[in-house]
Amino acid sequence: MTEDPRRAIVEVMARLGRETQLHIDERHRHFKITDAVIVTISLLLVVLAVFNVYYVRVLYKDLDVTVRNMESMHQKLVDVEDDMTVITERFGRFDQHMTHMETINTTITSMASSLPKVREDMSLMAADMGVIDLDMALVRQAMVNIDQKMQLMTGGVSIMRTNVWQLAKPMGMMNPMLP
Repeated sequence: MTEDPRRAIVEVMARLGRETQLHIDERHRHFKITDAVIVTISLLLVVLAVFNVYYVRVLYKDLDVTVRNMESMHQKLVDVEDDMTVITERFGRFDQHMTHMETINTTITSMASSLPKVREDMSLMAADMGVIDLDMALVRQAMVNIDQKMQLMTGGVSIMRTNVWQLAKPMGMMNPMLP
């Protein structure tokens, strides 16, 4: 019994057809899985984009409020600096008046030689005036230091205000594009 040579070809072709169909079915299944993954990721990206736009808008508004607060704080620090300058000048004049206390002390010391009781009291006053003079010199120095610190603080706040304003500017340009 000899087999028909065509039968082998038909069996090979049938097997090739089945294998091809299995391959096509597997590809179709993978395409469906890929489509589902793409749709899911796309939806997640849309949700993420909505949240990002919302957070950028909130950040812009917060930065705008921060810039306004810093401008207000800067103006108040400038006012305080002006007031501190006036106070420093007044303490300087007061210190100049305190230099006259030495001549008063000298006059009182000469009077003390004739009035022993007055001399005792005046000596105590002279010591107190020396301490007051020393204290006033310290206060004057402290006021100069405070004035310098206020100038440094005003400069620092001005730099901070500029930096925050520069950070807020790109947000302000993006604001018209936001929903």
